[in-house]
Amino acid sequence: MKLTSAAFKNGQAIPMTYSCDGDGASPPLEISEVPAGAESLVLMIDDPDAPGGKFIHWLFWNLKPEAQEIKKNKKPVDAIEGLNELGKHGFVKFCPPSGTHVYLFKLYALDTLLPPNSNLNKDQIRKLMEGHIIERVILRGYYERVQSESY
Repeated sequence: MKLTSAAFKNGQAIPMTYSCDGDGASPPLEISEVPAGAESLVLMIDDPDAPGGKFIHWLFWNLKPEAQEIKKNKKPVDAIEGLNELGKHGFVKFCPPSGTHVYLFKLYALDTLLPPNSNLNKDQIRKLMEGHIIERVILRGYYERVQSESY
């Protein structure tokens, strides 16, 4: 299974436009080579460098396995969007408080559908995924805030 982005290459910097220094849109993603037997896909974007530990920027599940893309700043129509780290639905723009942070775009192929309850968070989804993961892939991107100098 492959997860790529036209906005940045794996292991490279995420452009400013996808951060709080830009318009804060979610980057476009392309999906390919989903394994046979997959019933659904889960996407989880997190920042393991966040001060409080992993910060979930975006979470959704039950994406159809035949999906080939996630458009810039768009939730897939048929997917269930869960709660991000702020306890809300939607994408939280990348905005590290200091230094360079890594952002992990984790795509999971599951052999089942998950409950259509949009009020689930990362821990609940991880528990429901146990024993159902066929394959997982990670796209890594980095972002460092633009720091303005004070005079």
